[in-house]
Amino acid sequence: MGTHTTDSLHPLPLPTTQAGRDGLAALLARPRDAVIGLDFDGTLAPIVADPEQARAHPGAVPALAALAPEVASVAVITGRPPEVAVRYGGFADVPGLEHLTVLGHYGAERWEAATGTVTAPPPHPGVAAARAELPGLLERAGAGQGTWIEEKGRALAVHTRRAADPQAAFDALRGPLAGLATRHGLIVEPGRLVLELRPPGMDKGVALLDHARATRAGCVVYVGDDLGDLPAFAAVDELRAAGTPGLLVCSGSTEVTELAERADLVVAGPEGVVTLLRDLATHLS
Repeated sequence: MGTHTTDSLHPLPLPTTQAGRDGLAALLARPRDAVIGLDFDGTLAPIVADPEQARAHPGAVPALAALAPEVASVAVITGRPPEVAVRYGGFADVPGLEHLTVLGHYGAERWEAATGTVTAPPPHPGVAAARAELPGLLERAGAGQGTWIEEKGRALAVHTRRAADPQAAFDALRGPLAGLATRHGLIVEPGRLVLELRPPGMDKGVALLDHARATRAGCVVYVGDDLGDLPAFAAVDELRAAGTPGLLVCSGSTEVTELAERADLVVAGPEGVVTLLRDLATHLS
């Protein structure tokens, strides 16, 4: 998890890679050029058995409100509909978050705190077609009780966390869901005991790159916890290769190790993310 900088009141953890240390140095030196991108579930909000009960960590909004005025942009990038992330996060009408952006459905929909409105293109027709077939497919696959469908508007997610054997149900559904997705021009994105069907070309990497370029970011930080965040990590790598410093932070869990292995810095879940955001705000204010 790295050592810490020397500020005795609010020490910042030191990234374990040179690229990460360069990204943190750039953020501290030129915060007004920095874009901070964050996942929602597992990063700002603890993972819970029922995603409808997910709420941001109590310290997340105060930490973001302290940090946001010091940087170019803060963007929450999530697979959820943006209005759901805004509601579960408590992001609306918060002093300090007037310029927060929520990129929902992996960037297909955009909510701006400044206007409180969502902009979005028409939905992909394959989602509706897959939605109609999905209950029968789950029954035929014998996924069992506790497996359920989350309606996400522009995507569908099948959760197995509440099944008797969550991993076995997850494994049993990967093939059938991949076939369903292919038939309707969709892709399947695996996550932490969840399989999401969504249109191709929608991922957090595309969303982060578009936002970073639109804001002319001079530094990019991204914080995530799950496999769906890997494209955003790859986007930061792409930006770093082109000369824009970046920092990759993993909101650590024992369920997903791939992100921790790719990260410059690992923190202890949403509590660690909140601490990092709060301490960054202190350093920059």
